[in-house]
Amino acid sequence: MTVSERSVQRVVAYVTSGDQLLVFAHTRHPEAGIQVPAGRVESGESLEEAVLREAWEETGLQGLEIVAYLGMREHHLSAPGRLETERRHYYHLRLKGEAPERWTHWEQTPSDGSPGPIEFELYWVQYPHKVPELSGGQGELLGKLTPAG
Repeated sequence: MTVSERSVQRVVAYVTSGDQLLVFAHTRHPEAGIQVPAGRVESGESLEEAVLREAWEETGLQGLEIVAYLGMREHHLSAPGRLETERRHYYHLRLKGEAPERWTHWEQTPSDGSPGPIEFELYWVQYPHKVPELSGGQGELLGKLTPAG
């Protein structure tokens, strides 16, 4: 059997407002766990464009700015007949302006290829003391986050 290997670029956004971190849950798929905005980098798109697009698509928030690039982590995933290296690029984004404490948003065209729309329940948690465990290893660079700056 021939094994195909590919590499995928992804971005992860830690969105803050003051000492609050934005997280969300899939309302119809609670087994997906608590997450932060993240997704694939599209062809021809820079990492910065991708993280701002993904954050907007998954939250509906306007007025997001990049504060810092926090780093990259590689994850090696495998499935029968396929190897995949996922390169996750982590960013700190800050919300300029206001947002509700809690709201529902529908992502219309998920970048992972799943059928849309997907309903998210978004809310703010105090960083670092009230941040729940993030699914899929999304929390691995939270320690580099500096919410005030």
